[in-house]
Amino acid sequence: MKNRTQSLIDIADRKFDVCVIGGGATGSGCALDAQLRGLETVLLDAGDFAGATSSTSTKIVHGGVRYLEAAVKGLDPGQYHVVKRALHERIRMLKNAPHLSRAMEFLLPCFRWSNAAYYDIGLKMYDWISGDASIFPSHFLSKEETLRRMPGLKGTHLVGSIAYADGQFDDARYNIALVETCARAGGHVLNYARVIGFEKDSKGRVNQAYVEDQLSRRKFAIQAAAFVNATGPFSDTVRALATPGIAPRMRLSKGIHILLPLDVMPGDDALLIPKTEDGRVLFAVPWMGRLLVGTTEQEVGVHDELCVTKMEVEYVLHHLNQYLEKPVSAGQVVSGLAGARPLVSSGDSRDTKRLARDDELEIDSKSGLISIMGGKWTTYRAMAEDTVNAVQQQLSIPKTECPTRDHPLIGSEGFTPDYWKTLVAEYGIAEETARHLAGKFGTRAPCVLEIARKIPALAEPVLDGSPVLRAEIAYCARSEMAITIEDVLFRRLGMQVYSWRDAILAAPVVASILRAELSWSAQTEQNAMEQYVGKINRYLQLAGLSTGTSMNGATAQSAAGV
Repeated sequence: MKNRTQSLIDIADRKFDVCVIGGGATGSGCALDAQLRGLETVLLDAGDFAGATSSTSTKIVHGGVRYLEAAVKGLDPGQYHVVKRALHERIRMLKNAPHLSRAMEFLLPCFRWSNAAYYDIGLKMYDWISGDASIFPSHFLSKEETLRRMPGLKGTHLVGSIAYADGQFDDARYNIALVETCARAGGHVLNYARVIGFEKDSKGRVNQAYVEDQLSRRKFAIQAAAFVNATGPFSDTVRALATPGIAPRMRLSKGIHILLPLDVMPGDDALLIPKTEDGRVLFAVPWMGRLLVGTTEQEVGVHDELCVTKMEVEYVLHHLNQYLEKPVSAGQVVSGLAGARPLVSSGDSRDTKRLARDDELEIDSKSGLISIMGGKWTTYRAMAEDTVNAVQQQLSIPKTECPTRDHPLIGSEGFTPDYWKTLVAEYGIAEETARHLAGKFGTRAPCVLEIARKIPALAEPVLDGSPVLRAEIAYCARSEMAITIEDVLFRRLGMQVYSWRDAILAAPVVASILRAELSWSAQTEQNAMEQYVGKINRYLQLAGLSTGTSMNGATAQSAAGV
């Protein structure tokens, strides 16, 4: 991608075929699809790309086992449609970005033979709906095999488990790859650019957006023939900008995940807890050297703060510990995630966990704004395809073949599971670092390593013992529009997800390198670091965990080592 300063210059006061508002999964997918179909496209996000819902998922690419159960029990065609569509999109996500995704086996433990039969039938239906897009068929595992593959699982009364396949992916990096792929195709992208209003033509149709740069507070305009609202939880806000007084449609559901040391439940397989006391499912998934466990369901407002609370930590651990031989305590939690699912409501009062995770495409008859609402990560590409079809129809352009079904994302070209060995051979780096770089950047990893080769100080790890190199920070600022410490540590490199305390220690290093890359003043660097460390300490306090380390300027300079 271009650096952000150049992108801002290229975008301001320009006219485009399509302006996509929202740089999460769906918006980035829409922008990529539109650009590949030959429409000159600009993608805007009020914050960072993947800065909200799209980086706080359960990191699985799936049809949704519980949605299938709801479809069958409730004779709900909406839930069935979600499952079928997602299962057929699942395989495309895995193939289009193999460096960011993989197939994974999920074990559903059974403590009665009747449960084993019930889940076996249900998952055979899951396989059948997958059809040609199946990864591999579900099957029964004996008690002995289950405990061998998942040694932390409680064996008392266990009769076995049902194993089935779904996928896992790096949600934030996948989102960044969508944005980068759009930019490489000629699209224009910009983060920290908030749409604050619309201009309309004589017929009342939106034809211009007023945008505020969130860094400089400069305001500018963008003209477009079509505007797409793909802002997820904030869809109603943008809809109201285009048509004041329009009835809201979104119901937001907060979901949280906690991360634990992987030795809590070692192995490569994920655990599915089929039913909690309030009727949800929980996942415990191996993730980047941790065990990610979640999620919860609590209705929230669009302006509510999204943080993991002590009560939510206790809720998740309460249900997880029922399945573990050795219970886990809150003190073992190393980090957490919280996000809001954007669910589309028909206006009834159903609890959010009963709302279908389906999407809805709305074309405002007054303003012409196209809003794509709801949905889930796994169906982002299909949602984008439907949306761009609607854009072409609105622009009176013949509908063209969608190119994204088998379009590889940046970093996947030439990627193989052992690509990391090439990095070891060519750059002489440690295996752990090579695996990390291949998993984050795919075949773009040499771009990072060339920075390290030219500037030896950036070849050092961010923290002692970490596989993450300082050169990655510079690369993210230069080529991925990373602007803040959180952009780097959370969405680009994943260190904040791995450990809140490691993130606090890494903050001075990141701030120092961003200062050099973004021409920050010393005061800006200090303020950015203190703000970030304060935010992570707040996360720790709300989750009921001990606070991290406060750092003053002297400590920061020492920690940064630059």
